[in-house]
Amino acid sequence: MRDDREKFETLDVQILGVNPGTLSSHERFARKHGFNFPLLVDEDRSVAKAYGAAGLLRGIQRTVVIVDKEGVVRYVKKGMPKDEELLKVVKDLQAS
Repeated sequence: MRDDREKFETLDVQILGVNPGTLSSHERFARKHGFNFPLLVDEDRSVAKAYGAAGLLRGIQRTVVIVDKEGVVRYVKKGMPKDEELLKVVKDLQAS
């Protein structure tokens, strides 16, 4: 998603990363990996739990969630789906 951010933005999509780390760890991680979108702090893992991404112990499972402008969850997938798949999902949702 980092590399295709512009493609998502042309579809009026906001990309956010959510992780249970601290603000300083997020800043280091974003710099190291060249992230060009906001990373949100979820120290208590409440967001991860709400979206079914909470893993064992204190971890989370990488999960992609697409939420529409009305706040309705339209897509959830564990792992790291390809950007092409996500762009197609967004385009299909916008067309319906």
